[in-house]
This record gives sequence, structure tokens and C-alpha cells, in this order.
Amino acid sequence: MSARPERVRLEIAANSLASALAAQEGGADRVELCENLGEGGCTPSYGTLAMARERLRIPLYVLIRPRAGDFLYDTLERDTMLRDIEMCVRLGCDGVVVGALDAHGDVDAVLCRDLLAAAGSLGVTFHRAIDVARDPFAALDAAIALGCERVLTSGAHAAAPEGSRTIASFVERAAGRIGVMAGAGVTPGNVRDLVQQAGVREVHASAKQAVDSPMHLTRRLPGLDAPWSRTDAGIVRALRDALAS
Repeated sequence: MSARPERVRLEIAANSLASALAAQEGGADRVELCENLGEGGCTPSYGTLAMARERLRIPLYVLIRPRAGDFLYDTLERDTMLRDIEMCVRLGCDGVVVGALDAHGDVDAVLCRDLLAAAGSLGVTFHRAIDVARDPFAALDAAIALGCERVLTSGAHAAAPEGSRTIASFVERAAGRIGVMAGAGVTPGNVRDLVQQAGVREVHASAKQAVDSPMHLTRRLPGLDAPWSRTDAGIVRALRDALAS
């Protein structure tokens, strides 16, 4: 009798402490803590990170990204990323999520090696910089050579369901040398098909919902009352249930 495949792991991209706790409540296997999800995510504040580490019982990974935009970093940004990883190590986080490209769109192996060295024994995920790399398959090979434990990818498309064929090719090329986690545009309605089509054993979603502010503003100014969202425990449960069905 063939062995039953290991259940699919669910990682939630949490944009706040409240989102991280909702992810845990809903049954997530792991949290990727960040902020500014609307622009792809950035490194969270020290306070958010410290409180999340105190309150989470599930593994905590931290996005190391000093700003929105591209993945070509200058010296100041590189030093900032190294300091942020040092903070994660001191606080006892389980892993970090990193990625960097050079001006030609290839993986910046020099910087990435420095980031992994700073992480030490922490787990390392290579993030969606792979999806905008000049050659995503060469970027996958580079992540393997660096020793990352997984890559997060949408298959070089805006959303993972659209890139499921490419993700499946990543899984085949990885051949067990690195994990491949599908993320971006993942919902309870499409996650089961995505797993079947891409052949992944890990998925990544934000499970977010818009928040209705209780504030009664007398004055509205652009950028100061923008709508916001956070992870909803019910959506996390729906993802978990869809994966189990």
C-alpha cells in the first residue's frame, strides 16, 4: 500500500499582530509576518514582531524587505536587512523570508549568502522575487544552491492559479531539493484545484477581509483614512477545510 501524502501546509501572510493571532486561531500551520501587504509586504516593526513571538504557538517567519518596489538593494538597505535578521534571531523567530536580485534580474547570490549567514539556524524562504527574475527557473536553481528550504511563487504570474503550470514545472525541477509553496490570489474557492494542478504541499494566503472602521471622521484627507484589512480567522478555517476535503 502506498503511503498517504503528507497534508498540505497552510502559511498565512499576516499584516499585523491581530492578523497573526487570527491565523493561529483559524488553524494556520505557520505565519509570515509583514506589514504593507498592499505593496507586496515589508518588514514589520520591532513591537509587532516581539509581541507576535510572545503570543504565537505556531512557527513564525518574518519578511525581510526594507521597502516596496523592486528587489535591487543599495548598501544602506542591505545593512538594514542584516540588522532586521539579527533582530529575528535575538527574538527567537523560526525563520525569515528573503530575496534579492541584481540589476540584470538575476538572483543576487552575494547578498543572499550574507542574509542566510545572518539567519544562521533559522529557516529561510526565498520570496516572490523569483516571479520577476529574468529567468525564474535559473532563480529557482540559485535558491537551491543557496540552501533555502523553500521558494514562495505564483509561477511568474499575478496569481498562483494562473501560474499553476509553471509552479508544477518548478516542483518537477526542484525534485525534492527545495520546497515549492504556491502563493498570491489563493482563496478557499481555488486552493484545492491549485494544489492538484501545481502538485505543491504548501500554500500561502493572506485570508484577509476589509475592516469597517468604527471611527466617525469629521475630515477626510487622502492617505490618512485609507481602507485597511486584516486576516480573518473564518477565512483561514475555510482554507484549512478546503485543503482537508
